[in-house]
Amino acid sequence: MIELKQLFKERMRKLLNEKDFQKFLDTIKIPPVNSIRCNTLKISPEKLKTKLESKAWKIEQPFPEFPEIMIIASKLQPGELGRSLEHLLGYYYVQEIASMLPILALKPKENEFILDLCAAPGSKTTQMSAKMGNTGAIIANEVSLGRIKILAANTERCGVMNEVISKKDGVILCDKFRKANILFDKILLDAPCSGEGTLRSSERNSKTWNLNTIKRMSYLQKTLFEAAFECLKQGGEIVYSTCTHAPEENEEIVNFALERFKDKIQIEKISLPVKCRQGITEWDNKKYSNELKKACRVYPQDNNTEGFFLAKFRRLK
Repeated sequence: MIELKQLFKERMRKLLNEKDFQKFLDTIKIPPVNSIRCNTLKISPEKLKTKLESKAWKIEQPFPEFPEIMIIASKLQPGELGRSLEHLLGYYYVQEIASMLPILALKPKENEFILDLCAAPGSKTTQMSAKMGNTGAIIANEVSLGRIKILAANTERCGVMNEVISKKDGVILCDKFRKANILFDKILLDAPCSGEGTLRSSERNSKTWNLNTIKRMSYLQKTLFEAAFECLKQGGEIVYSTCTHAPEENEEIVNFALERFKDKIQIEKISLPVKCRQGITEWDNKKYSNELKKACRVYPQDNNTEGFFLAKFRRLK
């Protein structure tokens, strides 16, 4: 049973109306659905569906335009998703649907040069590589050696061949790229965050939640975004995403980016196959730009997913 701290509940009540807040509380008590992403580097969604249905798994594909996104609607044994032969062969990646959204927003294309700044455990790196058909190049960066081992194992299992893994502090790495005039077509900044959106799958986050973590993460996120934007090509795009609801880690970062880079940056509208709510323009006596309405808030009660936040930008100058 998830026990939420009173301050967290008060903050969520401010973000949602009372009816929505009650739906939110009800939804996070329910375990998330079993969702997977077909790894099209190794198998087509049609063939994978046939293989999984032969195991008596009921497969749903909720988004016709993205057949690689699948839900296992039948009841599975604990650990069954992770120990199947198809998983071990890299035919699919166990991934929450909300976690797939940043790559759908970034829209990687063949032969592009892309930076995945905080890449571990590799869910989005492998998704990106599949969208690129293993062409172009991905710099998959991670600062933690332990997480790099997981990243390397996942990308190898999925047959990713267009990546280079780097171990570096994200700010230092971007500074080196900028000084060497190495610029990217696209950048994914799936930033470290307080993880408020993952309460359905991680009860631990409700116990460790505190405002100090949110403030610390907000500072880190701003420094990462500022460094990343400086190594983006003119006309290039960057997606900023978190798995948290805290405005200090979401809208405040977007507003910081718009104020910091002024006429060099433009926030773009995002089209996703789930219900998105607009970013907020006011929080804790702070007013944000009306452009924040183009950001996307994904709530568990709207889509039966985890919670997420996304914003997409283009570099103009």
